[in-house]
Order: sequence, then C-alpha cells, then structure tokens
Amino acid sequence: MTTRFEDRLNQVIDRLLSRELLANVGLGNEIGFYIFDYEPEHELHMRAYLQTIEDQLPKRKPDLRFVHINLFQLIIDYLKDRKLLDKSFQRQKSKGDEALLKALSGPLEAKKMAEYFVHKANPEDQDLILLSGIGSAWPLIRSHSLLNSLHPLIQNTPLVIFYPGKFDGQGLRLFGRLKQSNYYRAFRLVA
Repeated sequence: MTTRFEDRLNQVIDRLLSRELLANVGLGNEIGFYIFDYEPEHELHMRAYLQTIEDQLPKRKPDLRFVHINLFQLIIDYLKDRKLLDKSFQRQKSKGDEALLKALSGPLEAKKMAEYFVHKANPEDQDLILLSGIGSAWPLIRSHSLLNSLHPLIQNTPLVIFYPGKFDGQGLRLFGRLKQSNYYRAFRLVA
C-alpha cells in the first residue's frame, strides 16, 4: 500500500516532462514557478527521490537541459566565492548563532542570492530548473523572499521548488509550522 506522499512522488517525473510545464502553457502570463510541498519528515526520502529524478530525466528526454540547485550548497558556494565561509565559521564559534545570522544578513540578502542563483543556474540555457535544500538553508535565507527576487530574473524557464512544508496556493509554511509567508505566484506541481 502506498502513501499519499508516494502517490504524489510517482507523478513528479511525468509532470516535469509534460509539454504544459516545459512550455509554460496555460499560466495566464505568470512565470512558471511550481512547488512540490511535502511533510518535513519525508526529507530523506525526498533527497533520494531527487537523485532518481536527476537519473531519469536524461533517460526519458535526452535533449532536456536542466539543472538542480541545492539552496544550502548555493549558500556555501557563495560564501566561499566571497571569502566569507571561514570567517562565518569563526564568528559562529566565537559569538554564536545569532551573531552569525546578523553578520550574514547583508551578504545573504535575497536579491544578491537571486543574482548568484541565476549566475549558477543559467536559466537562458536551461529547459528546467530544480530547487531543493530550502529547509537546510533556513534561517539563512527565507524562501519567499528569494522566490520574489527570482521572478524578474527568470523569464521563461520553469522553476520547480521542492518545499519541506505546506503550500496552499496562497502562502508557504516552512516545516508546516512556521508563520505563513504570503506567496501566491507559484503553482502546485502535483495535487
């Protein structure tokens, strides 16, 4: 017997390869941002399934150009590029988590991270962008702020966000517990 989560997972690859999603058909002039929300306790299963997605997409559609960005890894890469990673470790060790969060609020501001995301993802050269690692990146980056900053930067390339929480079409609740952040510019990937 399969769970609702597994039933939804079984629809993901077909949905990612659908003409409607890849061509942004039927979105009423909206940008193709899609969210696959899931209960946080399924995180490890989701990570394993993301590897399955990465393995299956080229087999099922060899000409598909796609990239998978893990938001937490993107933060690490950004801090390395800016020569801030070791300093961040030192600050956290000597002054604690709150001091580190405060120190990183400027460098990890949503617009800067959105620009770095676009630099790494190269949306103009992709047919599809997958985004994961949202839960691991919290509280360094707020997903709704990043998504809002990405809207003007990603034009016609569908972005699929794998989100450990709840998305009801109007707002996001990370981990299903944190205060809802209004975000209504995305579509559910699968029901």
